[in-house]
Amino acid sequence: MRKTLGIIAISFLAGLFGAYTYSRYIFMPKYKSSSMQTVVVDHKKEKTTHLPTITQPIKTIDIAEDFVEASKISTHSVVYIKNISERRYTTSWMDLFLGGQSGTQQQVSSGSGVIFSSDGYIVTNNHVVEDAEKVEVIHNKKTYTAQIIGTDPSTDLAVLKIDGVKLPSISVGSSKALKVGEWVIAVGNPFNLTSTVTAGIVSAKGRDINILQGKFPIESFIQTDAAINPGNSGGALVNKKGELVGINTAILSRTGSYAGYGFAVPVDLVSKVVRDLIEYGEVQKAFFGGDVVDLNAEIVKRFDLRLDLSNTTGVLLSYLQKDGAASNSGLLEGDIINKLNDEVIESKGQFDEIIGYFSPGDKLIVGYIRNNKEKLSEITLTNREGTTGILKREIFTSKLLGADFEALSKVELNEYGIEQGVRVFNITNGLIKQVGMSNDFIILRVNRNAIKSPEKLTEVLEKIRGRVLIEGINSRGRFENFSFYLR
Repeated sequence: MRKTLGIIAISFLAGLFGAYTYSRYIFMPKYKSSSMQTVVVDHKKEKTTHLPTITQPIKTIDIAEDFVEASKISTHSVVYIKNISERRYTTSWMDLFLGGQSGTQQQVSSGSGVIFSSDGYIVTNNHVVEDAEKVEVIHNKKTYTAQIIGTDPSTDLAVLKIDGVKLPSISVGSSKALKVGEWVIAVGNPFNLTSTVTAGIVSAKGRDINILQGKFPIESFIQTDAAINPGNSGGALVNKKGELVGINTAILSRTGSYAGYGFAVPVDLVSKVVRDLIEYGEVQKAFFGGDVVDLNAEIVKRFDLRLDLSNTTGVLLSYLQKDGAASNSGLLEGDIINKLNDEVIESKGQFDEIIGYFSPGDKLIVGYIRNNKEKLSEITLTNREGTTGILKREIFTSKLLGADFEALSKVELNEYGIEQGVRVFNITNGLIKQVGMSNDFIILRVNRNAIKSPEKLTEVLEKIRGRVLIEGINSRGRFENFSFYLR
């Protein structure tokens, strides 16, 4: 027993001595350092030598200082916008019997905007001023009544004008030069709390999130994790220089509050829209004469394409307008468009954004793949009527019907496969609202008679009596009828 205990004691002491020796002379380096050591092979002596890492001061970039300067520059150019409208309400017949009444109720919503020029032009979101009867802009505690110069639902942008001189307009940067991972600041004026600033990075570019409701939406958003909350819509997304790189437009959230995904319209597209709205009252949108979809496994299978997706960039031409720009340049459905003016195309959002920079009559060199062969074609972009001239929107308003009307363009008629139609929008209080019709409904026929112009439509509806049947296409592209009786 004693012999056994002795062996155990000796083994224990030997273990302690071995551990001490290893840690003191083998494991620990000769020089202490706060950093990991670098192992270098000395080929002359053919042995491994452990060299100490010399601790040096790490050069840091003070991002906070960049934010302070950028915030100081940009916050003066962001304004608070009030959308004032009236909602008509009517109590039920029982309420009327008991003394109730009908009337109007004022509604106020708000958002942000950016001073684009020192003489009072302001850019914001279309949804911030949509259906407004009066728009007010508050800047530096002063309230201005704003005029709506023009709106563009396809990009969710609007331009306002206030009477002011030497206003602090924002410096405009470039969204093309903006890089993923670059620091940006979201500046807004929610609830008239002066300007609020949040910081983050560019998470992605060219995002298509399918939220815009315009006739030909352009979705190529800048995605950022800089917090954008309700009330910040229409505010500025700026870079570290304080330059405008986007207009904050949307968030992706299940709760209605910011959840890490914010989206802004690229400033290069904003500049084109603002110029057109100021000069022409509407955007001179260029049409390619077709539609494209992103390449994926399903598209490859459907079109029986023999290509390797991992080595192929581009978008597939899925729809071709008859006698449109693309068709006239020799393009065919199924072609894979991979370049526009030498710029490599990687997504539908990017494709739509690039086309959005141009005007009718501009020429583009299109690079595409057909039968695994790369080809080039020159295309002349057109307007919505298939020509290259400047167009101005012709709107017909009827106060009795309570809506605005316009004839469909040639491009839209071709897309819907119809010969005539009149669009209804800006619905207020009147017959159109009473029958339950919604914005962007396309009226095709009234009592089986084709409607070819807004003037003819308003003339018929303002004079007709008896049973009325309106046939058309709703905003979801489905046929819908409205039947009612007029006395």
